[in-house]
Amino acid sequence: MERMTPPTPPAPGPIRPQPWLAWLYLALAVAGGGLPWLANLDYMRQYGASFDIKVFVALANANPAAQSLSRDLLIGASAFTVWMVIESRRLAMRHLWLVLLSSVTIAFAFAAPLFLCLRERRLAELAREGGVSGG
Repeated sequence: MERMTPPTPPAPGPIRPQPWLAWLYLALAVAGGGLPWLANLDYMRQYGASFDIKVFVALANANPAAQSLSRDLLIGASAFTVWMVIESRRLAMRHLWLVLLSSVTIAFAFAAPLFLCLRERRLAELAREGGVSGG
């Protein structure tokens, strides 16, 4: 009996940049910067304007729901940050340090979509130059 081999899938073609996607990521970055900081301002009103990081961390771990969200953010943000560094080097992106700094000074919810916006812009630039196809 003759063995049949499955057909080889076609090679993926170049991925075309989607200009609207950069704008969507930028809108998410604005929301990701504003909404966490509204909560931070509420925290400072309730616990003092000095922003005591020890109290903040204690509250972020005050119950199982808060622990779950804190741990989820820590692990997800860590993995995404490693990927951001690798991807920015792969695409020769500039100013990664600004994204990384904003991650700890503004919010990761700001930095991650900002990086994705900048990545989309870089992919579009490379596509115009005939460089990397993205993906």
